[in-house]
Amino acid sequence: MQFSEHTMTRGSMGETSPHQDFRVGDVLRVSCPPAQGRVTAVSRFHASVEWPWAEIDPQSQFRWNGQRAFGISPDSRDWTMSLFKTDPEPWNLQVGDTCLVGIPETLVRITDIGRYDPPQDVGWLPRPHTMLGVVPVDYPAGALSEDDGDTIDLDSAAPVTIELVSRS
Repeated sequence: MQFSEHTMTRGSMGETSPHQDFRVGDVLRVSCPPAQGRVTAVSRFHASVEWPWAEIDPQSQFRWNGQRAFGISPDSRDWTMSLFKTDPEPWNLQVGDTCLVGIPETLVRITDIGRYDPPQDVGWLPRPHTMLGVVPVDYPAGALSEDDGDTIDLDSAAPVTIELVSRS
């Protein structure tokens, strides 16, 4: 796979990329083609879906269950700030349903960059070396709190495409 100067796709093939050039304030276009997941639990607040990409890290100090929870309410921060979306939406899912999980093309702004050496122990493989904290590009900078946004794991097994749109 070949990368242009400003576009990269991450996947399980171990490609290298120019991700070290990202800076806080950069605007990115991100997407991930959908993959099939199965709904394992539905509660009042979340629908849990088997994560189609990462695998459980048997050496981890954490016990990740191989699932990701999606906010049930369309107005919840869990749903509005999440890059990954389900189709159908989580409030239309029942245990045992299959759904698609992916990132529709989205513009985001980098708010933080975390670099980890050794890679961060998060419970799944591959362990992240670099994670970008991001918020939707139209999110007001003055209203930003530490809990806002989502992260992009640049070492993810998910085939996320990231394109630098503008640099501030």
